[in-house]
Amino acid sequence: MQLSYVMTEERGATDRLLSALAERLQADGLRLAGIVQSNTECYDNELCDMDVRVLPEGETIRISQSLGPEARGCRLNPEALERAVGQVNAVLAQSPAPQVLLVNKFGKHEADGRGMRPVIGDALARGVVVVTGVNRMNVSAFESFSEGIAQEATAELEALVSWVHLAVAEAEQSA
Repeated sequence: MQLSYVMTEERGATDRLLSALAERLQADGLRLAGIVQSNTECYDNELCDMDVRVLPEGETIRISQSLGPEARGCRLNPEALERAVGQVNAVLAQSPAPQVLLVNKFGKHEADGRGMRPVIGDALARGVVVVTGVNRMNVSAFESFSEGIAQEATAELEALVSWVHLAVAEAEQSA
């Protein structure tokens, strides 16, 4: 099983890195599944709108919701995320199977056992290489979930591309 994760310090940097990775891997001819996130700054709010694009050619889904100016809770729209999860599951079931699953973030939802967490497990069981973003708040939950098989990757595009190509080659040899 090949599972890697990246963590960055700058707001939005992991999203940009994984989106660039998806573009590069698709250009290299690899079959992808998963979601990558883009953020749109809102002019009337200090928070951004969060959208995920379902790979490889799926729709873009807004996964954030407005809770009003005084709200302090999580802005994730769980129904929207589950819609994306369903679409990713459909891609994983296609033939030929994807070689790589990209997940924008192993976040609070995943730490609680929901969201993309079951998809990651299913992909690993199928021999699909997985790369996800993890933030500092959820790294211990991710480490518990991954049971020591995950390795932290360098948060740099060329290093990630090289790791994925090597992991895909190893997965194909052991299949």
